[in-house]
Amino acid sequence: MYSPKGNGKDKAVPSVTFVEAEPPSHLRGIVHRYLELNTNGALAEDYRFHALPDACTYVVFDQLDPNIAGVSRLRAESQEFNLGKTFHYVNIRFLPGVWQGDLDQVAYGMVNTPYGGELPLVDLNHEFAGHSFADQQGVLSKLVEGLVERKLVAPNPITEKIFQNLDDIQTVADMAEVSDISARQLQRTLKRTTGFAPHDFLKVIRLQQALNGDDTWNYADQSHFIHSFRKATGYTPGKYSKKFDV
Repeated sequence: MYSPKGNGKDKAVPSVTFVEAEPPSHLRGIVHRYLELNTNGALAEDYRFHALPDACTYVVFDQLDPNIAGVSRLRAESQEFNLGKTFHYVNIRFLPGVWQGDLDQVAYGMVNTPYGGELPLVDLNHEFAGHSFADQQGVLSKLVEGLVERKLVAPNPITEKIFQNLDDIQTVADMAEVSDISARQLQRTLKRTTGFAPHDFLKVIRLQQALNGDDTWNYADQSHFIHSFRKATGYTPGKYSKKFDV
C-alpha cells in the first residue's frame, strides 16, 4: 500500500525533530499522518527542508505565528525551503486525491503568510498554544471530521484502486485499467483531485516506492531509475541516502 515519505531530514542537524503520528482508525482512508517539525533551540545556521513530491495535500499550522496557516501541496519535483534557525510546524498530511476543495485556493510549497480563508485554522492554531503534539492530535481529528461533514475531504475510489494495485501498474494505461475508467476520465479525475496529470502522478508514485525501499520499482533498468530519481530530487540515490534520513 502507498505510504508517502514527506521529507528528507538533513543528517547533520540532529536538533531538528520530525514526528509522525497515525490518525484514528476511522480517518485512515483520508489522513495519512499527523506531523510535527520543530527545532530544539535555535540552530547555528538556517535549516533547509527538502520536501519530496508525494501528491498529498497538507493543512499547515505555524506554531510560532498562530496567524500563519493554510492548505498546501507540492509539485512533481522536490523543493527546498529555508525554514530559518527556529521553527515549529504541525501539519495534517492527507492521502492523495482526498481533498475535494477548490484547488485554486491551495498554495504550492511553503505556507508563510497569514491565513485568510473560511476554515477555522487560525482559531485552532491559537488553541494549540502550550499543548503537546500528542494533545493536539485530538483537535486535528475534529478538524478532519468537520471537513468530511462539509465534503471538503472524502475517500477517493480512483486513487485507492491505484494504490491497491501498484504491483500491476507500469504505465498510465495500466492506471486507467485498474481504475476501471477511460484514459480521458483518469486524466480529468487525477487533475481535479490531486493537481497532477496521470504521467506526473505515476512519477511521484515511483519515487515514493523507491524511497520505501523498492529501488527499481517500475523502472526499465538501474540507470533509468538513477536518472529519474536525480531529476525528481536533484540527487543520485546514493548521495541522497548519505545526506538525508527518510
